[in-house]
Amino acid sequence: MKILHLYYDLMDLYGEYANIKALERILSFNSIEYTTDKKTIGDTFEPGEYDFIYIGSGTEKKQKIILEDIRSRSSQLREYIESGKTALFTGNSFEILGKSITAADGTEYEGLGIADFTVTEQNKRRITSDVILSADFTDRELVGFINKCSEISGIREHLFRVVMGIGDNSEEAYEGIRIKNTLGTHLTGPAMMKNPHFLGYVASLITGRDELSTDCFSYEKNGYEVTLSELKKLTS
Repeated sequence: MKILHLYYDLMDLYGEYANIKALERILSFNSIEYTTDKKTIGDTFEPGEYDFIYIGSGTEKKQKIILEDIRSRSSQLREYIESGKTALFTGNSFEILGKSITAADGTEYEGLGIADFTVTEQNKRRITSDVILSADFTDRELVGFINKCSEISGIREHLFRVVMGIGDNSEEAYEGIRIKNTLGTHLTGPAMMKNPHFLGYVASLITGRDELSTDCFSYEKNGYEVTLSELKKLTS
């Protein structure tokens, strides 16, 4: 397996590197060999050479920086996504996949256009919430935290349904996007470390194997159960 951690230095606002550490651990535990490349602004890379691409969350300013850097590879990234290979974008990194991002000052940035949604930022307040999410690929809910300043409209295939907390916008109880095996979510925490079953699902997409053991995540599983239990109290 070849892993690409893209913009590891700029898009790591919430300790998102731990998503890669979690993935490396589950692959090692299941005796799957892997290599991890770290690439950032100005580095050369070919998306098609990798089995998994990951970008984490960053500030709004850094998001615009990576958007301009990756723009020259938008067609290659589109081919990667449309081929069905696996990618994960957490936090505001998945917003670059859409048609446009309108900043709080009114400046409009052209997105990569891989999906049809649009993003609108506002500067009056941050939109934050602990969240519980559900998905059609697992019978276990997901937990985490969302901190953003944007509302998204026009997503056709959502990744999650909101059980508690906030979603992509104030009108719909959905969160994130799915394009074949490319997953995008504002969920941070980091998402795969806080939700070992979500990690297992992503790992199964990458490897093509249905069952990967997560027995090496006993502490994380206990942490998930405690977090879910405490958040459930807020809904009762």
